[in-house]
Amino acid sequence: MDPFTLFALANGAVSAVKAGCKLYKDIKGAAGEIKGVLKDLDEQFHNLHPPEKPATVEQRNEFVKEKNRVIELYKRDGETTGIYTEIGEHLGNYYDNYYKCMAVFEEEERRSKSEVYDGDASLGKRALQRVLMRKQLEQMGTELREIMVYQSPPELGALHTEVEEMMEIMGKQQKVLIAKKMQQDLIKDIRRKKRLEKLRTEVIIGFGAITVCLSISLLFAYIVEDRIKKYPQLGSEWIPKTEKQRQLEASPKKWTGR
Repeated sequence: MDPFTLFALANGAVSAVKAGCKLYKDIKGAAGEIKGVLKDLDEQFHNLHPPEKPATVEQRNEFVKEKNRVIELYKRDGETTGIYTEIGEHLGNYYDNYYKCMAVFEEEERRSKSEVYDGDASLGKRALQRVLMRKQLEQMGTELREIMVYQSPPELGALHTEVEEMMEIMGKQQKVLIAKKMQQDLIKDIRRKKRLEKLRTEVIIGFGAITVCLSISLLFAYIVEDRIKKYPQLGSEWIPKTEKQRQLEASPKKWTGR
């Protein structure tokens, strides 16, 4: 379970919650007092551009564009239920990845006190990464609380409280399960490394045995070839002829005529 991936997922969820809160707030604001909002826009525009200082075509287009945006938001009032649900889902994703990340950090810190670390990054660098990521995750949570509780309609503040309380309970349960899974994964990884090391050793031994046998065979072949050249009387076989064999071959054959 990679903390960097969990951190990225949490960060993405935070961005989605912030965007959802802004859209929800804009729609609610436009739907609640559409006439007042349009009236305020008209007054602001006429105050900025009195008859003696008429607005340019570009400024009038921007004014119309803003009024149309407010009207479109008013028409989307029925979408707030779906947006509310999406905000809750993204908020749950943030807390889910937050607690998973914290559980991974705690398990890594526990291991660092009892196990020898052999990774590429130094212990100091990994510790610094954990500290920075933990602070950033906590800062995200503070920012979400500020937006949803203090800068959004009351129902979003209530949603934040409910999701936070629920995910805190689930986070404690996940913490135990994640620590257990990481320990199981570590055991599997150690066993896998041992199997690979054993296989590597067996391959090296097998290759060495083949090399030795081949070297001995070539050496014997060279010795036999050299013996055949120097002592042809001993025959051309791997095993040289004995003295008795050579005498028998050299003795005259008895003639058996009929």
